[in-house]
Amino acid sequence: MPTFTRYDAVGAREDLTNVIYDISPQDTPIMSSIGKTSAKAVYHEWQTDALASVNTSNALVEGADATAATLSPTTRIGNYTQNVGKTIQVSGTLESVDKAGRKSEKAYQLAKASAELKRDIEGIITANQGQSAGSSSAARVMGSLLSYIKTNTNKGSGTTAGADPTTIGVSTRTDGTTRTFQESMLKDVVAKVFTSGGTPATLFVSPALKQVVSGFAGLAAQRYQVPTSGQATILAGADLYQSDFGVISIVPNRFMRTRDALVLDPEYAALAYLRPFQTIDLAKTGDSEKTQILAEVTLEVKNEGAHGGVFDLSAS
Repeated sequence: MPTFTRYDAVGAREDLTNVIYDISPQDTPIMSSIGKTSAKAVYHEWQTDALASVNTSNALVEGADATAATLSPTTRIGNYTQNVGKTIQVSGTLESVDKAGRKSEKAYQLAKASAELKRDIEGIITANQGQSAGSSSAARVMGSLLSYIKTNTNKGSGTTAGADPTTIGVSTRTDGTTRTFQESMLKDVVAKVFTSGGTPATLFVSPALKQVVSGFAGLAAQRYQVPTSGQATILAGADLYQSDFGVISIVPNRFMRTRDALVLDPEYAALAYLRPFQTIDLAKTGDSEKTQILAEVTLEVKNEGAHGGVFDLSAS
């Protein structure tokens, strides 16, 4: 008599784990490090100012009459809010059936959409994007960090020369011929930021450039106590850079362009929300539920002189 095997049987249960594995990056380093504030209109504005240059000839004749100095007004800067959103639609049947890895398909898809929106914003603020007022047929868009950083830069030359934005917040950068990231370029920008009055606090780079920075001579000493038994641990990464003007944290950012390295003081940047993240249940038009997640936000670069960038880079 032949053996009755699994191939002949009917009714064996499926083996499906009750976990969904997703390793998509969800960290948003710049968005998480800068501040959060409110916007009151679609064009969000702020003011900057600067002290007069140092006058080494400042000497008054004894008893002389006082003469008023020429005063200068503040500078008014702004950025447009950008609507970002995602809509999910789940059928009544799918929401009702027994599912592996999640109880509610709607809740699961909304959680994914929320994480995706945050990634989108991180990508937008690190893109080479200038602001636009939009129209009834074109979306408003915010100016990115690259459109604001103009004073403290180190850029490529070569066949195609890099150029800083002509009008901060409005113009985009002109990408130049790429060159290998050198420590001297970083030191140049850090010194410029400090001279401008900023405090260079964090260096944001792509994963490829992070590995290049790990070879810079100015890294803070890395030590690890070797155990009495077993193997030692080799620390090959770099998290801190000891500059002439303070310690700078080095943070890899998966959503940045490889050609850019941003030296930021997170205190002088913020995301201004006209409408914070919200979930809206849309009208039912049949046997499904349609839900939208949206936010209306812009980037506030409080003073671009507090930041800097090394541009037109390659990791080789």
